Amino acid sequence: QVQLVESGGGLVQAGGSLTLSCAVSGRTASVYTMGWFRQAPGKEREFVAAITRILGRTLYADFVKGRFTISRDSAKNTVSLQLNSLKPEDTAVYYCASGPVAGARTEAYNYWGQGTQVTVSS
Repeated sequence: QVQLVESGGGLVQAGGSLTLSCAVSGRTASVYTMGWFRQAPGKEREFVAAITRILGRTLYADFVKGRFTISRDSAKNTVSLQLNSLKPEDTAVYYCASGPVAGARTEAYNYWGQGTQVTVSS
């Protein structure tokens, strides 16, 4: 079992920044990849970024275009997603997820957090 708890969501104006955090507990040794996904109203859940637990290799969705940064703190068992230059279209529920293999697909992740709302005003 792996437990994931997101925090840091909120309301921010366009162009602003926000940092999301994911606290990981449980069988962390079973985690190969930590990922962030988001889901806007009426849209499918989409991959945002991922980082491997051991080597810290990162993968970003094309739409990120350098605006977001994923990082990890192994000592604290946390994964963060720094959101910069936010746009209204970034508005979504952001989910933290863990999986046993590398991947950018939703199906590659077997544990999910509750999600945290990010709202970007124009």
